[in-house]
Formats: sequence, structure tokens, C-alpha cells
Amino acid sequence: MSAQSNRRQVPRVAQRRPAAGRHNARPRVISTALALTLAALLAGCGGLLGGGGPDERATIYSPQVRVAADPSWPQVDWQLALARTTAPRMVDSPRIAVRPTPAELQVYAGASWAQPATDIVEGTILRTFEDSGRIAAVASAGAGIRPDYRLVLDLRRFESDYAGQALPSATIEINAKLLHNRDQRVVASRTFTEAVPAGGTELGPVVAAFEQALARISGEVVGWTLASGQADAQRPPVPAPVAPRYQPAAPAR
Repeated sequence: MSAQSNRRQVPRVAQRRPAAGRHNARPRVISTALALTLAALLAGCGGLLGGGGPDERATIYSPQVRVAADPSWPQVDWQLALARTTAPRMVDSPRIAVRPTPAELQVYAGASWAQPATDIVEGTILRTFEDSGRIAAVASAGAGIRPDYRLVLDLRRFESDYAGQALPSATIEINAKLLHNRDQRVVASRTFTEAVPAGGTELGPVVAAFEQALARISGEVVGWTLASGQADAQRPPVPAPVAPRYQPAAPAR
């Protein structure tokens, strides 16, 4: 049999053209499944990150703290300015942070502070100074007073920390530096930490614990500032060094 006849015996299989849009059916199925999976993941994160629809209403908490003056705080006649409180980005936020494990930082869903944490701390400490009646004048930096001292605050922690316990603790950590305003000399420096256990895991008890921690640490910062500044103000002035007098050389004989 010739090669030509052999070729004729080979059946030709007609190639079927896919219907319009048929070749995209499988990718669409995959895309749909991926979208559903991502939606489920984001829905799960909503409880963690506080995400939600535009109609979701968040509860805003505004701690109300008043600190009574301690009888041991000195009465001072110098003036004080509070520099703008600094903090890392994750701390300087109106979101209410929670640390379920030492290496994990989250936020409570559907809730926030009325102000960023730095404003809450700075405002509470300033109010405590003003309400104490123990200082001649105190104001935020740039308010127009001529301060003798300047208080610099760095807010390092403002979070609900479980620390391996069943209930979280409202934890606040502040580094404070008192500077003499004229020569920028560091008069004193100290780190303050307060951790107040909450009465439950719900936000109500957590916020109540924050109010207690804020009151305690504000009182400590104010009392330390007044005592440190007064001790510096009462130091005897350091006499200025006396330059040696010029003595002309005796004439040679």
C-alpha cells in the first residue's frame, strides 16, 4: 500500500473550538474561590482590627481623671512648660491597643479613644499640675509663658497587656526628663511604669483600669517634677570661674 493510501486511512479528528467565554470558565472559578477566601479572611480580621462596614458605629472612650495633690508635694515659685509628648507610631494612636502575647500587638474592634494616647497623657499631666495649686505657672510649650524648666515626655507604652494572665492589665510607661530651660541642662530623668489589672476582658473594665493607671502615673510624674525642680532651684549657684590675672614679667636685671 502506498504512502498516499496510508495517509488516507489515518482518521482526521476535528478540533472543537471552545464556545465564546468557555476558556475563561476555569480561571473564573478559581478567581471566585480566591475572592471568597479573602473575604472570609478579612471578615475574621474585622474582629481584630476593628474593620467593618460604613454603618458600623464605634464606641469612643474618653478617660476622666482627676488627681488630688499629695501633701508632700512642694510649693514652687518657678514656671514649667510641657513639651509635646512623643511616642512611637503604634502608641500615638486613638486605637485601643491590646497585647495578647509578648510579641503580638492588636487593637480592640469597634472602639477607640477620643484622642491619641499622647494627647490623653499630656492633658492629664497638665491638668494635674494646674489642679495642684503648687506651681506658679504651667502650660504647654508655645503657650506664651517664660518657663524656668521644661518637661519632656516620651510615651513608650499605652496598652492592655495580658502578660500571660487570664485578665489584662492597663499598662502605661513614660520616660520623663526635666530640663533647665536656660542652659538645656538635664536636671533629672526617670522612667515611670504603671500596670493596673482590669476587672474583666470586656472594654468597660479595661477602660476603668486605664483611668486608674493614668491617675497613678500622672501623680507620680507631677510629684517627681515638683520635687526635682525645687531641689535644683534651691541649689547654691555655682560661682563662675575666675580668670587668672595677668602678671607682667619682672624686668631682667
